[in-house]
Amino acid sequence: MAPVAIATVPSEASSRLTRQRILTAAQEVMLRHGPDKATVVDVARVLGVNHANVYKFFASKSELRRAVVEAWLERMDAPLARIVGQSAPADVRLKRWLDAFVGARRDAWRDQPDLFLALRAIGAEQPPAVWSAYKARLTASLGGIVADGIASGVFRASDPEKTAASLIAATTRFYHPAHYREWGDPGTEAAYLGLRQLLLAGLCVAA
Repeated sequence: MAPVAIATVPSEASSRLTRQRILTAAQEVMLRHGPDKATVVDVARVLGVNHANVYKFFASKSELRRAVVEAWLERMDAPLARIVGQSAPADVRLKRWLDAFVGARRDAWRDQPDLFLALRAIGAEQPPAVWSAYKARLTASLGGIVADGIASGVFRASDPEKTAASLIAATTRFYHPAHYREWGDPGTEAAYLGLRQLLLAGLCVAA
């Protein structure tokens, strides 16, 4: 007689499992135990499911950790697309874009320092291709504003994406996690605003 297959009934927790719930749980694990404890098994334990259920969404621990960082970046960068699509002049939108980009990272460090440092540690372990793709997305986003400025005669640049990449590179110390220890210095905000003014002055067509 052929063996009878026994159907397995998923638990309520596993049936309600989503990618977002897993990412939220992984962030909770990192805050509670540190970035090195964001393993698939630890996250599954928080969710009350077998780790096999988590593997249906993320193939490996490294993929899960990368997804946590990417979700964090997406949340911080959400305002950027809205700024690009605004009807304000290009120079105004460029200021807003840089302020939102730089400010989101400093806010994250100030408001949730433990989470910031945990995600900084996981971000540092990502392969160069991940950051190259991320920089390309940022450059394309800011490049849209620069292109509008060139078309409207506000900016005197010729290559929107190269100009955007230079603007992002010029402000590195004000947003890159490697420089977070400097962000609490009293003169940091004034230094950022001074640099932003200098960059805009060099980019804008003289009235």
